[in-house]
Order: sequence, then C-alpha cells, then structure tokens
Amino acid sequence: MQELRDRCDTIEECYEFMLAYAAQGLPADQGSQSGGQLRTLLARCDEALGSLAQVFTRIVDDERLQPAERYHAFIAVLDRDARDARAAVQLVLAQPSISSQLIDNLNASIHLRALLTDLFLIDEIVRPQKTAAPTIST
Repeated sequence: MQELRDRCDTIEECYEFMLAYAAQGLPADQGSQSGGQLRTLLARCDEALGSLAQVFTRIVDDERLQPAERYHAFIAVLDRDARDARAAVQLVLAQPSISSQLIDNLNASIHLRALLTDLFLIDEIVRPQKTAAPTIST
C-alpha cells in the first residue's frame, strides 16, 4: 500500500510543479533552477508510472478486494492510462529544451488528466475507511 501511495505522491508532486513551471513563461529549461528541478521531477514521475498497474494489482490480490473482476477491469484502464501518460512524459523529457508552453501542453494532455483522475479514484478506494460514528437510537 505504501508503494502505491509513494508513486501517487511522486506523480502528483510533479504535476503540481509543472503547473507552476508553466506559469513562469520560460522559453527553455536551461539556465534556470526550476528547469533542472523540472527534469528531475519528470524523471521521477516517469519511474513512478512504470508498473503502477502491477502495484495496484498486488494490493487488490493481497487484500482480496471484491468483486475482483471489477478491480481487474479498472486495472486495465489504469495500465493503459499510465502507459499513455508515460509516453507523453518521456517525449517531453527527450526534448533538448523544455519551455513553459510545452509543459502547459503536457498539463492539458488528456492522457495525464485521465491518469490523475484514476489516481484520485484509487486513493479514495484504498484509503482506510473511517469508522462511522455510532448512531443513537431513541
């Protein structure tokens, strides 16, 4: 469970930084402290996206979450979204220069947004449920 949380935190940290980077209006990442940090966070995000679906699969199997077929159907979606988002991140990382506009376009990518929505959904599902307050009958 902690590995999934760590991966989600890494991806979300990168996305939040990218929002700030996009707002800076930088023509390139070279020569700026935030540009170096951007590449580091994108590389960490890329790594976190790898085998994300397998990590969630282990949780579903270890916790025996039911109905299993529903979870496994969603895992297929998560896997596809993670692979698509990863391809976009890797494409940006491959560029010799990363402008704020390029990051703004990555932020707007439906692939990245779909993945983030998947992560928010998973977080709500695997988060330990708070115990409901007892109701008082009269």
